[in-house]
Amino acid sequence: MRRREEGSAALELAFIAPVFLLLVFFAIQVGLWAYGRSVALEAAREGVAQLRVLPDQQSVDADQPAVEEHVRRFAATLGRESLLEPSVRTTWQPQERTVGVEVSGRVISLVPGLDLRTTQRAAGTLERFRGAR
Repeated sequence: MRRREEGSAALELAFIAPVFLLLVFFAIQVGLWAYGRSVALEAAREGVAQLRVLPDQQSVDADQPAVEEHVRRFAATLGRESLLEPSVRTTWQPQERTVGVEVSGRVISLVPGLDLRTTQRAAGTLERFRGAR
C-alpha cells in the first residue's frame, strides 16, 4: 500500500505550483496597476492645485504649458517605471469657474504584450482672491 503513494506529493505540487505562481503574478500586476492609477490621480491633483490660482486667460495662456510640463515630470518622478509615457491635458473654464487636469499613461506590465492604460481626472473650482477690506 505504501508503494502506491510514492511521488504523489511531487505530482500534486506540479499541478498546484503553476496556479499559485499565476495568482502571485496576478496580484502583483493588480498592485502595479493600482499604483499607476494612484500616481496619475495624484499628478492630476497637483495640476489642479496650480491651475486654480491663475487669475485670468492671459496668465493661463502663459503658464499652461509650464503647468502641463510640471505635471508630466511629477507623474514621471513619482511613478518612476510604474506609469510610463504620461500625457497631460488641462482645461480652464472661467464661465463655469472650474479647472480640470487629465493624466493618462501606460502602466507597467509583467506580461509581455499586455497593454494596460489608465486615465485619471481631477477638477476644482477657480480661486478668487479679494483685496483687504
